Amino acid sequence: MTQSQPSPNDRHEPDSPKLEAQGITKLFPGVVANKEIDLALHKGEILALLGENGAGKSTLMNIIYGLYQPTEGQILVDGNVVEFHSPRDAIDLGIGMVHQHFQLVPVMSVVDNIMLGSESVDRGLLNRERVAAQIQELADRYNMPVDPNAIIEDLPVGVQQRVEILKALYRNADILILDEPTSVLTPQEIEGLFAVMELLRSQGKSIIFITHKLKEVLRIADRIAVLRRGEMVGEADPKTASQENLATLMVGRKVTLEVEKEPASAGDVLLELRAIEAFTDRGEQALRGVSLDVCAGEIVGVAGVQGNGQTELVEVITGLRPATAGSVLINGRNMTNAPPRRITEEGAICHVPEDRHMYGMVGAYSVADNLVLNSYYKPPFSSGLTMNQAEIAQHAEELVARFDVRTPSVNTSGASLSGGNQQKMVVAREFGRPISLLVAAQPTRGIDVGSIEFIHSQIVAKRDEGVAVLLVSNELDEIMALSDRIAVMFHGQISAVLPRSDATREKIGLLMAGVRADD
Repeated sequence: MTQSQPSPNDRHEPDSPKLEAQGITKLFPGVVANKEIDLALHKGEILALLGENGAGKSTLMNIIYGLYQPTEGQILVDGNVVEFHSPRDAIDLGIGMVHQHFQLVPVMSVVDNIMLGSESVDRGLLNRERVAAQIQELADRYNMPVDPNAIIEDLPVGVQQRVEILKALYRNADILILDEPTSVLTPQEIEGLFAVMELLRSQGKSIIFITHKLKEVLRIADRIAVLRRGEMVGEADPKTASQENLATLMVGRKVTLEVEKEPASAGDVLLELRAIEAFTDRGEQALRGVSLDVCAGEIVGVAGVQGNGQTELVEVITGLRPATAGSVLINGRNMTNAPPRRITEEGAICHVPEDRHMYGMVGAYSVADNLVLNSYYKPPFSSGLTMNQAEIAQHAEELVARFDVRTPSVNTSGASLSGGNQQKMVVAREFGRPISLLVAAQPTRGIDVGSIEFIHSQIVAKRDEGVAVLLVSNELDEIMALSDRIAVMFHGQISAVLPRSDATREKIGLLMAGVRADD
């Protein structure tokens, strides 16, 4: 599909939208996911779509992309009513979607991933050279450098995302749907993505940008649409909107964006790390002599650009990765390389993992079963080989109510919950028992502002109960808001530990980049 290319300063909206959703309703058994939604996207526009987890954003986008068919309503492209029976129909009309969880084959090259399903064949053979040249041309045009012959699993996350965008552009997409595109990116990669989005917009592409991050919306969007519980509840202009009123529109109540907490009253050291060393799955050294203490009644935040050893550090503490040197002491007990169950029980530790799908839950299990994953073998949930389903269900009902996990039933599968409610389910299980040490890795990744507020309040409450909290987050705002002390990791080492009162964004940012205070 060819279009005239406006100049970068030409932001005039034509009379007819590029894409329209009119009266879209989508019903699932027992759930109204979308209700009479109207949405318009114009040429050369970035439209931000906000909403809590479970508000219906993904359902609406899946309808626009042809993964679902609406129960009622219609989709228009360039003023024409269209019917999508599969993503192929949407792609043929110039719609591309970059999913939050990338749809790439890790062991294949960039070229093979991009042309998968749209192969270029010459005399019965794949013409990779021709496709590689087209990819290079697109990469140069949109300032997204990538090696067409690189293997996907060898690429950083930010470059994999470029591949997803290039894949859509290779298929001549004029409309791009970006679903939570910044949730796994570093601050530098986010700025790079925004530069690409602005260039795409200047060349006439239309973008729907789904995110939970209000600062990003105000930074990049031309217009903001807000969904709440399946309904469109309003629009906002980023020139006049604030984070506070956007949060209120999303959640339907006033949301406290600032973390409210009293100064810490630190007690005894509960976690002692001494000269920890460990390797990555590929045999590269990830931790280089890491030493750190965390005391009862304090939150120690670990800041750093992703890939500097934070993940491996959490895995060593929780027994998921062996330490090759050093020691881990929890409550004065040597837990170095102990099995996870022993660490959980003897160390009275709870762990909110950074990847809830891989380590935090079993999608096919019910909410009730997910809430006893680490205690199903103990009374009152089991007796010998027999599980007590009534006790498990009652336990689940109590935790669902206490932690505001929104689910039709405790018998609903964990996979069917929205991302925010999956995260609250994991938090409910981990926080809902006596603990002395909390290890929280990326506890609010990919969740909405209301869920973030709730989880932050629970973390602070645990600190105030005397729990030692180790917080690992790629979100510098989160580290700054919650931490009493901040440890910065760079290249597998703790480069500095600062009291919160001495920590500024500039100082932490320099340390994250490897610049020491005495340099």
